[in-house]
Amino acid sequence: MVSWFVGVLFLSTLLLCSADVHHYEFFVRESNFTKLCNTTTLLVVNDSYPGPEIRVHKGDTVFVNVHNQGNYSFTIHWHGVKQPRNPWFDGPEFITQCPIQPGTNFTHEIILSDEIGTLWWHAHSDWTRGSVHGAFIILPAENDTYPFPTPNADQTIILQSWYNGDYKQIIDDALAAGVAPRTADAYAINGHLGDTYGCPNDTIFLMEVESENIYLLRIINAAMNEEQFFTITNHTLIVVAQDASYVRMFTTDYIMISPGQTMDVLVIADQNVDQYYMAIRPFSDSAAQPSDFITTGVFQYTNNEGGLNASLIPLPAMNDTDAMLNFINQIRYTNVSQNPTINVPADTDINRRLYITIATNTLPCNTSECVSDDRFAASLNNVSFVSPRIDILQAYYRNITGVFTQDFPFNPPVFYNFTGNLTDFNTVAGEGTRAIVVNYGDAVEMVLQTTRLGAGGSHPIHLHGFSFYWVGIGTGNFNNETDPSTYNLVDPPLINTVHSPAAGWVALRFFAKNPGVWYMHCHFERHNSWGMSTVLIVRNGTTTETSMRPPPSTMPRCPGT
Repeated sequence: MVSWFVGVLFLSTLLLCSADVHHYEFFVRESNFTKLCNTTTLLVVNDSYPGPEIRVHKGDTVFVNVHNQGNYSFTIHWHGVKQPRNPWFDGPEFITQCPIQPGTNFTHEIILSDEIGTLWWHAHSDWTRGSVHGAFIILPAENDTYPFPTPNADQTIILQSWYNGDYKQIIDDALAAGVAPRTADAYAINGHLGDTYGCPNDTIFLMEVESENIYLLRIINAAMNEEQFFTITNHTLIVVAQDASYVRMFTTDYIMISPGQTMDVLVIADQNVDQYYMAIRPFSDSAAQPSDFITTGVFQYTNNEGGLNASLIPLPAMNDTDAMLNFINQIRYTNVSQNPTINVPADTDINRRLYITIATNTLPCNTSECVSDDRFAASLNNVSFVSPRIDILQAYYRNITGVFTQDFPFNPPVFYNFTGNLTDFNTVAGEGTRAIVVNYGDAVEMVLQTTRLGAGGSHPIHLHGFSFYWVGIGTGNFNNETDPSTYNLVDPPLINTVHSPAAGWVALRFFAKNPGVWYMHCHFERHNSWGMSTVLIVRNGTTTETSMRPPPSTMPRCPGT
């Protein structure tokens, strides 16, 4: 009897432990989808658009076995997951791994730490993330609570760009010709185009709600090149989290969310029993504007009598910069137990300062498909990133030479009036695979300066492997003597993707305590394709706990090796 009891107790303990480890199977292959009265073949996961949702608890570990049953290679990135000491499974192609070839599979180990709320996963090769993406939901730890009224239910809302055509082929053709890729044919909410595009067969996303219930919307901007406004007519939105970190709650009629960002929003079903539009519309302050479409969904009360509420959709105009700034300036860190303890590097801590200009540029076009002598390019500090053919992480770990250099400039190579009239300014960028290298534990300040080169406009900049404190924002050229006095070092948001405004700047701070190779790039996919990216290498510390884990034996082989 004692042996039986001990055996049952041991088995129960194993079951409790295994509850924190989750396994998913992703089968990636081409499937047909009909939208805008047109049938398109897309690369998707498990035959769905968007792909399957991962739903786990804070601090869990997730294994995802990715089977490539499609026609071309790709990788998958777990956006916003820090992967402590574990860059091998971060995912960006030729940065931390080589692509998963057709007919092969690769199992990712995803280690969660202090992330809480909503993140997402997506392909990180060419433009395949346009159709290969899904939600990554991180619930509170067992026996923990939300720092706000517990919702009756939650609903994932994924905002998407729809193209009639293969996403990879669209960017491949544009790069070969040296031109900008075409704009989206429509926008979607959870794969539905709504009722504004004129095709009678298009479907509309419908969210069924009970009167007086509280709902947690998990909003993900998976769009390719469009920041988006989002609203629900006649309802107040309560923002409670961004990028898997809780924020000080505030109310608003709309949100503005950049590609790559996630936001958790409460909404109370407190209006007359009816049907109400939810809607999205792009925001842009660039000369290269996206398609100004409005896509609709329905927020539907049960037992309603049918017919949509006739209220006008209260979305700002596409170029409403004031609406954008009014929203993002309300976002603040909140000191709740569910958040990591705030740890903003102080002025006296900073020992690595970077001032990085963001620009669209030109480079010579040398293919037979070129339509002119120049092609579109993009850069950080006038370096247009060149993707290698061996992943940088492997080259760094194994001391393989000739793959990258450790000389990314910490300041612009040439100072000029970044936000002035640059009509006749030389737009040609340099090229290279140049990395930022810092020591473990360095206190980093990074100022991102948006320029008016090319089309200008805002940029959503994402840093892998970290959440950082967004401590400052301003217009014009950054002044390193006066502008730091405006920093918010008390309650800055802790995020992983920042909106860097047109003709302005943002300041970020963080401690470099995650050893490895981490990609930093614009989350406008066309800019990333043109080279608006770099890598941050954090050297190992002095202990095992401050050093990278060794590579797994199952890493995909690089082409030609």
